[in-house]
Amino acid sequence: MNARDDIKADFLSVHGFGEADRTPLAGDASTRAYERLRLADGSTRIFMDQPPAAESAPCPPDATPEQRRAAGYNALARLAAGRVDAFVAVAGWLRSQGLSAPEVEAHDAEQGLAVLEDLGDGLFAHEIPAGADEAALYRSATEALVVMHATTPPAVLEAQGASWPLLAFDQTALATADGLFPEWLPKLKPQLAFGEGALAEWEAIWAPIRARGEAGAAVFCHRDYHAENLIWLPERAGAARAGLIDFQDAVRAHPAWDLSMLLHDARRDVAADLEAQVLADYFELNPAADRAELTREFHALGALNIVRILGVFARLTARDGKPRYATLMPRMWGYLDRCLADPALAHLKAWLDRHVPREARR
Repeated sequence: MNARDDIKADFLSVHGFGEADRTPLAGDASTRAYERLRLADGSTRIFMDQPPAAESAPCPPDATPEQRRAAGYNALARLAAGRVDAFVAVAGWLRSQGLSAPEVEAHDAEQGLAVLEDLGDGLFAHEIPAGADEAALYRSATEALVVMHATTPPAVLEAQGASWPLLAFDQTALATADGLFPEWLPKLKPQLAFGEGALAEWEAIWAPIRARGEAGAAVFCHRDYHAENLIWLPERAGAARAGLIDFQDAVRAHPAWDLSMLLHDARRDVAADLEAQVLADYFELNPAADRAELTREFHALGALNIVRILGVFARLTARDGKPRYATLMPRMWGYLDRCLADPALAHLKAWLDRHVPREARR
């Protein structure tokens, strides 16, 4: 056993889980690791291990854009750096809204450890291919989003002794999204080259969209809201049927952002008719929403989110030698085409048609 193993074993023992059987679970793209704990009574828990030194620091609430750039990507993009206190505080707020975030049974933010309620293995991404009713699952996810968007969230979330600021997904953070695309796509597709004029035009396209995104940053945003972070809980009712995980990077954002994350899912096809149904359900359940404005920003901020993901996947492939991410890019180009059908994005469509030929969009 190494020192980290000793710390984990001591934590489990102190909190009454020292005798549990421990089974490692498949990880995600983060620096966290998970185990399933099986107790003597047959019940289970999830053990989360987030080494506190594994990532750069999160964003101080009062940091300037220059200070954030100097601090690193987590501060720049307003990511939580995997902090357990962020998870605990966000989970508490979500549960206070009647949503199915895991209950936190024990935690040590300084050590980066927590024991959580086990919501099971019923990820939407697994349940739907196995025969679950796709429409019902997405309806529950939409209901949960409407709950998240119904209440102005507090500036600081607090639960179980943990406190975490819910910062705005502002223009500085949004600029990290569209900036990845011109930086990394040419490194994956060497036939592409974006000169100074093209980059200046790219910036001019996105600047007003980022400004509207910050101006509309008024609701709780899960930020990674898609089928691999949603767990089907059919025994619960309404919005609580969508179990929520991986929400520690939550921010205050425009409501279009999580809709884009849900419907522009990089890892599974979301058909155009399902997209239309989810949007219709959202407006039915949230009649106070400005349909025209939100639809416009679903396309505009959705396009920004998509080019962000394309940039991330290009970086993972070109820099990190992970070619499987390149296989996901054609799906994202397809989602982008849907957004570009909006005449309001004609300038973005024209830029892409000039600088990224169709044969490079695969």
